[in-house]
Amino acid sequence: MIEVLEDMPEGVAGIRVSGKVTGDEISAFKPEMQKLLDADEVRIVEVIAPDYDGFGHGGLVEDLKQGFGVLIKHHSAFKRVAVVADKEWVRHTVHAVGWMMPYELEVFGLDDLERAKQWAAG
Repeated sequence: MIEVLEDMPEGVAGIRVSGKVTGDEISAFKPEMQKLLDADEVRIVEVIAPDYDGFGHGGLVEDLKQGFGVLIKHHSAFKRVAVVADKEWVRHTVHAVGWMMPYELEVFGLDDLERAKQWAAG
């Protein structure tokens, strides 16, 4: 499941993922994601819920397809992305690929969600 977080600082978009995220869910979320990208600066807090179990059917392919499309189109707008997760594999993956991202990327634990919001806004 993908959902928008409502309690975010001004100028910061919040997303929460949980369960197994399928390609259909990612496709259905595309209009909402487009709204989040309409800002001059893109600042995102992505919360990976404790029950997040990776990608379901078609999820990885759709995520990569949309993710690269967004980065190519909006790469200069991205400023900061905070990933909030307690899963070690998520933290390791973000650290492993973070150097390739054209924006600041930071990982926070679930108990540091408020700090992540403030960092993303800063």
